[in-house]
Amino acid sequence: MVLPGGALNADALRVDKKAQEFIRRIDEAGKPIAVICHGAWLLVSAGLTKGRTLTSYHTIQDDIRNSGGQWVDREVVCDRNWVSSRQPSDLPAFNREMIALFNSGKATAH
Repeated sequence: MVLPGGALNADALRVDKKAQEFIRRIDEAGKPIAVICHGAWLLVSAGLTKGRTLTSYHTIQDDIRNSGGQWVDREVVCDRNWVSSRQPSDLPAFNREMIALFNSGKATAH
């Protein structure tokens, strides 16, 4: 699953109960999730970030921390079945790790 960024779309998606349930099922199944920028809002609203380490656009770091997640300021972060990135300038690293995750089903350590 790829959760794209963009503040407006991500903000609308995060409150959609069907989207929340869908992403919960994807995560429970251990399937790969790649998220960039504001896309992490759906993970927050679905209650999935507690105990997880990820990055995002810097303006939503408080949301991640307040939901029990650990936010770090790196171009790409891999945590089990998730890979996350901050912003469009991180796309080369994000794409590399997303492809690795989707090919192997496992994130590399970063």
